[in-house]
Amino acid sequence: MIPYGKQSIDENDINAVVDVLKSDFLTQGPVVPKFESAFKDLVSSQYAIAVTNATSALHLACLALGVGEGDAVWTSPISFVASSNCALYCGAKIDFVDIDPITYNLCPEQLEAKLENARKNGLTLPKVVIPVHMTGQSCDMQSIAKLAKEYGFKIIEDASHAVGAYNQKKPVGSCYFSDICVFSFHPVKIITTGEGGMLTTNAKDISEKIHKLRSHGITRETEQLIHKEQGPWYYEQHDLGFNYRMTDIQAALGLSQLSKLSDFIERRKQIARTYNKLLKNLNIILPSDKQLDDSSWHLYVIQVSISDHKRIFSALRNKGIMVNLHYIPIYKQPFYQKIGFEYEYCANAETYYKQAITLPIYPGLSFEKQSYIVDQLSNLVV
Repeated sequence: MIPYGKQSIDENDINAVVDVLKSDFLTQGPVVPKFESAFKDLVSSQYAIAVTNATSALHLACLALGVGEGDAVWTSPISFVASSNCALYCGAKIDFVDIDPITYNLCPEQLEAKLENARKNGLTLPKVVIPVHMTGQSCDMQSIAKLAKEYGFKIIEDASHAVGAYNQKKPVGSCYFSDICVFSFHPVKIITTGEGGMLTTNAKDISEKIHKLRSHGITRETEQLIHKEQGPWYYEQHDLGFNYRMTDIQAALGLSQLSKLSDFIERRKQIARTYNKLLKNLNIILPSDKQLDDSSWHLYVIQVSISDHKRIFSALRNKGIMVNLHYIPIYKQPFYQKIGFEYEYCANAETYYKQAITLPIYPGLSFEKQSYIVDQLSNLVV
């Protein structure tokens, strides 16, 4: 069986985790801030905050930007449900902006048209827009940031797929075009901590708020205390927060994985280039090579004809190739149908869903296995 994605763990990773297991700290000790510091340096942001997973990171990001009852949040329909659920956790309303059919990312032109229509008709403008860097390729953040200034919304980048990616020669996570950026360290992502996530920002107040909210809304920082005259044992809860803390065990694995990030991404690029070369004559749509060198290539998504989609997908799985589909448009989920979305809400997302297949891509994928995938696909494409 060939999975669509898989972690790459070596002895250094194992030893890093064992070292923590032998230490005095298993939960949040000295390794978490080391991981945060290394990640902050990697993406050139001012602050980085490690958390339990990207879902909790998205939730904290919305809370840090004041999302609540009566607010609207817009995101892409082609993403995992966490990208929109985070707004609902805060009591806000969610809406979707259709994708660019070439990049599969939230389309700036569609966003501008939707914003202008809302303003013209007196509808609620979004407090936050969450662009999703689908497959590891950054959205057109420059255009989205320009719209943010014009229409007054904040930006949370969902970079769950995009550790190590670039936009306009700037690392994704630098927050040059956004307020907050969110990453995932799930085992199928670029690097892993088992489960885990990270937020980056350049705003001190946002960083401080997220730090508090990830740990029950509690602070021990002397300058933040209201009653400073208490003893050294003292702490205060200032907000209704959560237990979204990463452990030192996870952070140790993350630190070790981070040291191999450039190798992981280079290997993913090699696999993508090989697919591009071997599949170029087939009657399928290959991923855009517009940002080949800037993408982290978390996923390699092809599109086949609508009439052959299910047949090809099922046949590949029957051959032991565990292809996947990223993603079912979020608004098609029964929960989102219950809250009022039409079943075919976004035209480009619908076309994409009827044609997309994710082929295996991960650093440990051998050329022999990749050749097998290509041969099986070639036999199926009419």
